[in-house]
Amino acid sequence: MTGSISEMLKANCECDDVAKCILGLKDLDLKAYKILLSNGPLTAEKLGKYLDRERSTAYRSLQNLISCGLVYRETHTIDVGGYFYEYVAVNPAEVRRMLQESVDQWYDKVSHLINKIDKELVGDEIP
Repeated sequence: MTGSISEMLKANCECDDVAKCILGLKDLDLKAYKILLSNGPLTAEKLGKYLDRERSTAYRSLQNLISCGLVYRETHTIDVGGYFYEYVAVNPAEVRRMLQESVDQWYDKVSHLINKIDKELVGDEIP
């Protein structure tokens, strides 16, 4: 991923790049989301096997995905006692909506700042 907006506009960005940039995800996080999306709900241990990583690494990716809203956790009870969690991917249409909402909010914020940039650049020093 590039550093500035002008570099990003010149680069050949993919949908994954946009999602990672807006949501602050890593490659492994996005791969985990796609695995959940294509395979249905999984435990952290099963996801780790799909990722060829330890359960703890899969769990960290799941925590990242939960915090940005791409995944949620379901609790399942075991008949003989206890429980386990399965992680479920949010529908891609919802992800698209979340991404668009984030971009719209960012645009509004940046537009507001741009509209007052002349005052900010000049400041109080010039009469």
